[in-house]
Amino acid sequence: MSTTTTLITGIGSLVTNDPGQGAGPLGLLTDAAVVVDGGTVAWVGPAAQAPAADERFDAGGRALLPGFVDSHAHLVFAGDRTAEFNARMSGQAYSAGGIRTTVAATRAASDAELEANLAGFVREALRQGTTTIECKSGYGLTVEDEARALRIAAGYTPETTYLGAHVVAPEYAEDPAGYVELVTGEMLDACAPHARWVDVFCEKGAFDGDQARAVLTAGIEKGLTPRVHANQLTYGPGVQLAVELGAASADHCTHLTDEDVAALAGAATVATLLPGAEFSTRAEYPSGRRLLDAGAVVALSTDCNPGSSFTSSMAFCIAVAVREMGMTPDEAVWAATAGGARALRRSEVGTVAVGSRADLLLLDAPSHVHLAYRPGVPLTAAVWRAGVREV
Repeated sequence: MSTTTTLITGIGSLVTNDPGQGAGPLGLLTDAAVVVDGGTVAWVGPAAQAPAADERFDAGGRALLPGFVDSHAHLVFAGDRTAEFNARMSGQAYSAGGIRTTVAATRAASDAELEANLAGFVREALRQGTTTIECKSGYGLTVEDEARALRIAAGYTPETTYLGAHVVAPEYAEDPAGYVELVTGEMLDACAPHARWVDVFCEKGAFDGDQARAVLTAGIEKGLTPRVHANQLTYGPGVQLAVELGAASADHCTHLTDEDVAALAGAATVATLLPGAEFSTRAEYPSGRRLLDAGAVVALSTDCNPGSSFTSSMAFCIAVAVREMGMTPDEAVWAATAGGARALRRSEVGTVAVGSRADLLLLDAPSHVHLAYRPGVPLTAAVWRAGVREV
C-alpha cells in the first residue's frame, strides 16, 4: 500500500534524543529536516540534504522534538475534588485517603460518562504535545469497576495499568488482608486481559511492603510487568521492591535513602518523577539532580489525577523540574520524552530517528529550552501522532 511522504523542513532546532545524530544527549541538530513516510520517520538530517517528498511543511525556524511520553496518569474517573484542593491550599495536610472520594463518584458513573471524561483528557494532553500516555485503573476497587476502567482505557492507549491496589476499598477497611486476596485473585483474573502493567501504591495509608509484594508477584504470574508508586509520602520499601522485582519504573521517588538511589542507579528500573504532585500538595520535591548524578535513568510524568496532581501538561512538569528539582532544561526534556519511553519499555517513541514512530511536537519557539524558559505559555504549534497531524 502506498503512503504519502511529508518533508518537515526549516526546523531551527531538532531534538532527536539520538546522540549519534547530533550534539549532546539530546542529539540536537540545527537547520534540520525530517521526512515522514506513513506513520514512521524515514529520514533525519540537515535541511540542505533533505530528499524530495510528496508534501512539504515549513517549520519556519521553530523547534521540533519527539512527542511527550506521559508514563503515569490516572484518567478513568468521575467527580471533582475542588473542595479538597481548596482545603489543602488553606492548610489541610494531604493524605492517601482522599482517593476514596473519587472511588464513590467513579462507581456511580456510567461507562459513557467515564469514557467521555477519559477522551477529553487524552485530547487535552494531545493538544499540549503528549502523543503517548499511560492510564491506570484504581478508582473502582471492585472486580467489575476495575475491569471496566481498563476496558475503557484500552480503547485509547495500549499502556494500561491494573491498579486495584490503589488503596484498600472502603468495604474492606477492617479487612485489608481480605482486600489483598481479592486484588490478587478474582479482580486480577478479570483485569489482566485488559492490562499490560500491574501497579501498587506502596505507602503508609495504602499498602505495606509485604502486601505490595503479594500484589506485584501475583501480577507477574499473570504476565503483567510491575511498576510501583514508591516513596511518595514517606521513606519506605517501595523503591527497593521495585528494583528487586524488575519493575519498569518506581514512581514519585520523593523520599529516598542513599541505598534507594544506589539501587535505582544500578538497575533498569526508571525513576519517574511527578512534580505536579508536589506542586499540588505543597510537599517536598524529589531531587532529580541527586538521581541523575548517581547515574539513574529519570523520567518525568504528570500523574494526572483529580486529587493530587490535576494537570495534563508535560510542559508544566518540565518547567517545575528545572526550577525546583535541580534538572537542566536538556535533562528535563529528555526525561519527558525518551525517559518516559524507557519507563514504558518502548523504543519506537521518545526519539526522532529513522524507524521511530512519527510522533512529533513543533513548538512556537526557536528552542526546546523555551518549555522551561516560558512557563505557562501555550507553545504548541503542531503535533503529529503516528504521522498524522492532530493539532
